[in-house]
Amino acid sequence: MIILLLVLFRGLWSGGSDYKSVDTSQVVAAVDTGQITNAIVHDKEQTIQVTLKDGSKLQASFATDQEAALVSQLQKLVDQGKLPADGGYTVKVSHGNIFLEILLNALPILLLVGLMVFMLSQMQGGGSRVMNFGKSRAKLITKDTPKTTFADVAGADEAIEELMEIKEFLENPAKFQAIGAKIPKGVLLYGPPGTGKTLLARAVAGEAGVPFYSISGSDFVEMFVGVGASRVRDLFQQAKENAPAIVFIDEIDAVGRHRGAGLGGGHDEREQTLNQLLVEMDGFDVKGGVILIAATNRPDILDPALLRPGRFDRHIVVDRPDLEGRKGILRVHAKGKPFAPDVDLDVIARRTPGFTGADLANVINEAALLTARANQKQITMATLEESIDRVMAGPERKSRIMSDKEKKIIAYHEGGHALVGHALPNADPVHKVTILPRGRALGYTLALPTEDKFLVTRAELMDQLAMLLGGRTAEELVFHEPTTGAANDIEKATAIARNMVTQYGMSERLGARKFGQSDGEVFLGREMGHQRDYSEEVAATIDEEVRRLIENAHDEAWEILVEYRDVLDALVLELMEKETLQKEEVLRIFAPVRKRPARGTYTGYGKRLPSDKAPVLTPRELALLAGESGDGAGGTNGSRAAKPASGENQPSGS
Repeated sequence: MIILLLVLFRGLWSGGSDYKSVDTSQVVAAVDTGQITNAIVHDKEQTIQVTLKDGSKLQASFATDQEAALVSQLQKLVDQGKLPADGGYTVKVSHGNIFLEILLNALPILLLVGLMVFMLSQMQGGGSRVMNFGKSRAKLITKDTPKTTFADVAGADEAIEELMEIKEFLENPAKFQAIGAKIPKGVLLYGPPGTGKTLLARAVAGEAGVPFYSISGSDFVEMFVGVGASRVRDLFQQAKENAPAIVFIDEIDAVGRHRGAGLGGGHDEREQTLNQLLVEMDGFDVKGGVILIAATNRPDILDPALLRPGRFDRHIVVDRPDLEGRKGILRVHAKGKPFAPDVDLDVIARRTPGFTGADLANVINEAALLTARANQKQITMATLEESIDRVMAGPERKSRIMSDKEKKIIAYHEGGHALVGHALPNADPVHKVTILPRGRALGYTLALPTEDKFLVTRAELMDQLAMLLGGRTAEELVFHEPTTGAANDIEKATAIARNMVTQYGMSERLGARKFGQSDGEVFLGREMGHQRDYSEEVAATIDEEVRRLIENAHDEAWEILVEYRDVLDALVLELMEKETLQKEEVLRIFAPVRKRPARGTYTGYGKRLPSDKAPVLTPRELALLAGESGDGAGGTNGSRAAKPASGENQPSGS
């Protein structure tokens, strides 16, 4: 821009003279007739400026071959005395600005160099760090950063207690060192998405009075070889220079995945980065005062060397909050929002089992958005109920117009779910039934547990299967043919039945054995190295058992619907009229329905006793069941049986 401006001003400056531009012939004629008193010939510009005897000034251009003739004619006028010998005419050979010429010639080279620098800066994050490939990108949390403290975190009391100990050690290390205790080098936060792992790290940063470096695992991975390892070294070097300090790596699974699990030796650069991280956490260069906090959703894919004591000494589970935790989270997010007098957050907490902290925050935010959309001043209970439905099943699809026949099919489908679930003794109570399309569902039946569950019995799983198949069975009973609306129900039922057989050991024929992989292998190389741990005959037996469980559930749902067909018809009439029925209305319609008897008692695989002939329990067994001994249901059973509870809060939709 500067060069262009210089050229422009130069042209304007040279063109600002008082000479009048005329045709070349007019100036040549004046020279030939001797009517001029002065002449200036500009050799480079090929222009001639003359002053006539009447005082007027003229300027004209000439061709290259005309210059010699003009100069010769001017010399004749001097020889004839018509022009003064001193200053009669002047030939100016102008010289250009050397600096300007160099700039103009070097401009293309400068543009190319600037383009290369710009491209490199874009690939490396821009700014003044174009050549600093190996420098860490960690952000240092300063005192001016808005602080998040432990008071802003709810529903994770155990994790807060563990992290508070780290804060106390950084503030008063002598208390722990006096009895020979060492601060943990690493703390791993893991749990489902949305449970508050990153929020806890921000709270540690707000509470700790030490430097806090925050970085994501993906910031180590780069297109250049060795950059990730270099950034790890630089990050820990900065932290050691400012020790005591805390380093937080979010989504550490991006760089800490299991080594040697790729097919064909892939991800070598990521493995080198992980090797450097392992050395920095526990190598020969031991320097205290640096604590590493990491967060991940997938601890199962992390390298075992990264998880061992000495690197990550503490593994803190940040799980979905329980009832009290949900109450606390709702109160945190409800601060500063206007609520109507009818709002009871405890009811909302009981209404949302299985919700994470992010889900609950979304519920409150959706309610605020719906309130603002309706131009209301306060958030009501009805708005909160609607926001829960939006978070669980999506927004209501009012634009979808269905025929009366389809609405009737959907009503019987959802009525079958509700009726079978209400009649079974171990199914969750029905909270809501609707035939309004919402999200991807044409209608749904919402069943909510009365309390948080961490263990699921075989009888409860069997009742879940029967309730899932209730919609399909109602279609077969009333319309004598099924529809595609039960696709999601069949998918869930098949998954539950297969897990009962292959994972939970609830098959009478196969016994307490595990078949196949439980969580699914995420690495192709390791999956190809595994062999199936059961024969083809066992595979056929597994398929038979899965089918038997589903058929038994289907038969039980059929018996319930046939017995209470009049109740089902009454429910459908109400649904066709009101489209949505709440818990109280459903219970009123289901008043004639009696709960089915409890399932028989199992004393062993393949042995079943009727409920009226249950075995007599000894005093020791009664004490164990009553929880009087510390040898109650242990963590092993809980970890295996708690898996199907993750989907208990999802509605059964058509």
